[in-house]
Amino acid sequence: MKTINICNYKLGNTAQPFVIAEMSGNHNQSLARALELVDAAAKAGAHGLKIQTYTADTMTLDIKEGEFFIKDPNSLWQGNSLYSLYQQAHTPWEWHQPIFDRCKELGLVGFSSPFDATAVDFLETLDVPCYKIASFENTDLPLIRKVASTGKPMIISTGMATIAELDEAVCTARAAGCPDLILLKCTSTYPASPANANIMTIPHLRQLFDVQVGLSDHTMGIGVAVASVALGATLIEKHFTLSRADGGVDSAFSMEPDELHQLVIETERAWQSLGQVSYGATKDEEKSVRFRRSLYVGQPMEAGEVFTANNLRIIRPGFGLAPKYFDDLIGKPVKKATPAGTPVTWDLIL
Repeated sequence: MKTINICNYKLGNTAQPFVIAEMSGNHNQSLARALELVDAAAKAGAHGLKIQTYTADTMTLDIKEGEFFIKDPNSLWQGNSLYSLYQQAHTPWEWHQPIFDRCKELGLVGFSSPFDATAVDFLETLDVPCYKIASFENTDLPLIRKVASTGKPMIISTGMATIAELDEAVCTARAAGCPDLILLKCTSTYPASPANANIMTIPHLRQLFDVQVGLSDHTMGIGVAVASVALGATLIEKHFTLSRADGGVDSAFSMEPDELHQLVIETERAWQSLGQVSYGATKDEEKSVRFRRSLYVGQPMEAGEVFTANNLRIIRPGFGLAPKYFDDLIGKPVKKATPAGTPVTWDLIL
């Protein structure tokens, strides 16, 4: 699978999973808090930090009834109109430059999800290194075409999309000039249940579209993300907040700094553990072979005395013959007087 370069990072099976902290609306309408989130993400070891570029007017209409009002009692955002929710959650465009500047200072890849063509044009003035298409926009082919035309790597979340819709998105991106494409398995519920994560889709996506595949994870904890690495995920995205207790539009399903730090550590360990198909002792295991069980003389024996179940023992360490020869040696005499604790070798047998 092709390695993708974004700034100073390599994305692919030969590198540890690229971990993205998604700020979303967790800045709670404060630039100071937004910059604190950048600092905390860098300290936790994240590799990238993502924001979202839109305004309420580019997302929806200012209507407070019907399908523009969230009535679902199970929704985190019940009681809000779409317009008021996006007003509360959006990241002001004048904040983008200071956020990205702080990312550069701290070695983070700072980038964004644009939600319409004007957002792409704006982000191009800031020279972002890559783009992310959110799940709810993965059928917006004009937006995908616009992002692809920048010639920069594109990450597309696959939440809700059918194979046919994903094929349209991938074909559109490639035809419009996208050189590097990454798909993210995503379940678009907030929070998502591990039972609905279906991360077995990851290798299937990779096979279908010949692209790197990662995970946009809305489950609680790090278990699903770590498991996804074993299935080949090369990128992990999680929503991030300073503290869920602080509230905010996305806080309920967002990671805190200590959790993000553990995510970085454990996904790297999961990646390191993949290795390759291997049997027999590894180089590091060679010293352990001596602690296997083997055949030893268990009691002092006189020359010509035969092995019995009492004087032939299967014990540790492993300097004698393998235990599989135990039955073959019963009744066989020894050449010479042999003290207890002698490893049994073929030259000991008469």
